[in-house]
Amino acid sequence: MVSRLRDGLRVNGDAPHYVICGSDPLAYRVVMELTQSYEARITVIVPNRRRPEGPDIADIKGIQLIRADRLDEETFRRAGLAGADGLALLHQNDVGNIHAALCAQDVEPSVRLVIRMFTPRLAEGVKRLFADCEVMSDSAMAAPAFVAAALGEPAPTDFRHAGRNFYVARRSEVRPDSIVCGLADTRERNNPRVLPADQSRADLVLAEVRGQQAGTVLAARRIVQQRRRRTPFAVIFRGLRWFVSRKLGIATIAVLLVSAIFGALLARSQGLSPWQAVYSTLLTTVTGSDVDLEESLGVQLIQIVLTLAGLALVPLITAVVVDAIVNARLALNAGRLRMPREDHVVVVGVGNVGTRIIRHLHELGIEVVAIDKDPSARGAPIARQLGVPLIIGDASLEVVLRAASVGTCQALVVVSTDDVSNLQAALNGRAIRPDVRVVMRLFDGDLAYRIQKAFNIGTSRSVSYLAAPAFVGALMNRDVIATIPVDRHVLLVSEVVVARGSILDGGSIGDASRPGEVRVIALAKFAEPRPIWTPSEAFRVHGGDRLTVVARRSGLGWLLKRAAEQPEPTAETTP
Repeated sequence: MVSRLRDGLRVNGDAPHYVICGSDPLAYRVVMELTQSYEARITVIVPNRRRPEGPDIADIKGIQLIRADRLDEETFRRAGLAGADGLALLHQNDVGNIHAALCAQDVEPSVRLVIRMFTPRLAEGVKRLFADCEVMSDSAMAAPAFVAAALGEPAPTDFRHAGRNFYVARRSEVRPDSIVCGLADTRERNNPRVLPADQSRADLVLAEVRGQQAGTVLAARRIVQQRRRRTPFAVIFRGLRWFVSRKLGIATIAVLLVSAIFGALLARSQGLSPWQAVYSTLLTTVTGSDVDLEESLGVQLIQIVLTLAGLALVPLITAVVVDAIVNARLALNAGRLRMPREDHVVVVGVGNVGTRIIRHLHELGIEVVAIDKDPSARGAPIARQLGVPLIIGDASLEVVLRAASVGTCQALVVVSTDDVSNLQAALNGRAIRPDVRVVMRLFDGDLAYRIQKAFNIGTSRSVSYLAAPAFVGALMNRDVIATIPVDRHVLLVSEVVVARGSILDGGSIGDASRPGEVRVIALAKFAEPRPIWTPSEAFRVHGGDRLTVVARRSGLGWLLKRAAEQPEPTAETTP
């Protein structure tokens, strides 16, 4: 196969050229994956001023770096966009990315565009503007993984391929005949073994949907049903505890207890019916008892105690009501909850990812409480539209987390863009409630592993790590069918075409598989519409066949090289 350059011909085997625009963690991951897993020439356009947080893309070796604050025609010509195979616009600015795409089209009309966008409606319109364009959202890709982790599910992945529906589930929750392949052995905490050689050891599997519902939906339904079983009295009691100070509550309960005990004694001494006892006790406590010198000494003493209790009870009730009203007004002014919550999910950070998480949880019927430092954060209008309480404050402070009812929540999801703040919020959440399920966003993989191990924080996710494979696949015009997050690993479901004359042409399924790296789940013979599912390792593979695989990033890169057309040997010239 001979690939073309716009200003001439490229010799077979030359590395393709991709231009990446961006300097945030997603751009960093995309460039890292292109340089490590694929043979490509990479030019990266970054702003003159480096972002203070996150990794420095300039530290990546083997790339050409161009600094420019404006993505215009001149910048793209400096980057060699004319003749490039693809352009990825990864800035977090929808309008800016559209303007850059229009400028790029004037430099190279046939370049493949991959545009990062947040607004779904705008994305659909933009895709129709360009001939070869893919519009993607990293937050939309990552949010389901955070939601599944918050609900205690292994992965949110479900997809359709070759006329069948598949989803990721625990082996114990699916029928054996619906299992397509084993994905990971997750029994050793914080150390999953992906694509083990012995598939029977994998407790996380890829299964075909046969009447079952996705685990995330079922988990959400269980939580909603549990919430509906709450009694109104329990809700009222929790509300009083939330807005009434502890000392006032104890004093009021003590006076009521004294009134009840002595009211029972009065009823017993006078032989009253239950209703008469309640009636006599309440009136005696609230209004006092008439002097009756004919009563026995015991009854007179009971009446005195009830009258004194009434003197204390009336101002206590007044204080409780005033305290509750004042605390409620302060809560509204400070952004606290009007009422305490239970079995809800607390989401810290309502940026791109947090907004998607809030919307997804709301659609599942899960109660959500959001926290953000910035009252004008991207997700603030969405939270108000959905009726989600938004607390404005620093989630790294314990008092802010308590205001969000972290002590009674279902899970704490921390997805701000600052790793340090996320860690502090997660640890404070654990201090409030040691068994709370924490799902944390962290960029640094090594830090995430050590935190999970040291603090027993169950799940950490990196948005850029989850989304980067799909962006790379789109940039290279390769189909990534689905991504499957497994702890800090990401498995890719992809379809690979075996080229004629490649290393795999004439080989077997076993030659295309690698334990821990690549597993073939389907083989579609050339010109055959239906694939062979779970083919044996002895099946032969020929040019034009299509392999559907589950693979790690490195494993997919290895397989693509073996399935690619081999370069023709060049004739040696003699002097």
